[in-house]
Amino acid sequence: MIELVLGGARSGKSRYAEQVANESGIPVIYIATAEAGDAEMQVRIEKHRQDRPEHWKTIEEPIKLADVIQQYSSSNSCLLVDCLTLWLTNILFDKQGKEQQSLFERESQALFKVLDVFSGQLVMVSNEVGLGIVPIDKMTRRFVDEVGLLHQKIVSYSDKVVLVTVGLPQILK
Repeated sequence: MIELVLGGARSGKSRYAEQVANESGIPVIYIATAEAGDAEMQVRIEKHRQDRPEHWKTIEEPIKLADVIQQYSSSNSCLLVDCLTLWLTNILFDKQGKEQQSLFERESQALFKVLDVFSGQLVMVSNEVGLGIVPIDKMTRRFVDEVGLLHQKIVSYSDKVVLVTVGLPQILK
């Protein structure tokens, strides 16, 4: 079962995904993709760490998401990925904002290959960023485009898709 959970910033998507994982009744492996580039992001990461149950195993992997999913894939565990948009940022741009096209192509294709053969329970969290205005700069437009395309591709592998708005889950698929 592959489930994609989408929502805007502070929409409740992570809380919803954590509830789904917790209610699975099987051990949860939390795959965190965030990297703390500044103090504010470090605070966000710490809040997420504190909110998770202590008995969940946590894997922090900003780049090699497909490898981790493949390694921990099992019918005896629920994988929770939080979040795809941070992972996409990590593989699409380096720390200076320069594009990493070959890494992006390699890692995104690896993810799709893993999803194609995945068996078990996988819950993936991602930000819905395409509902606003068209960004003014090229880099942000590229990011929004790639997130939208990523979501469309992942939906084709997903058994369930949920959009969370103001803490309310809306089942799309």
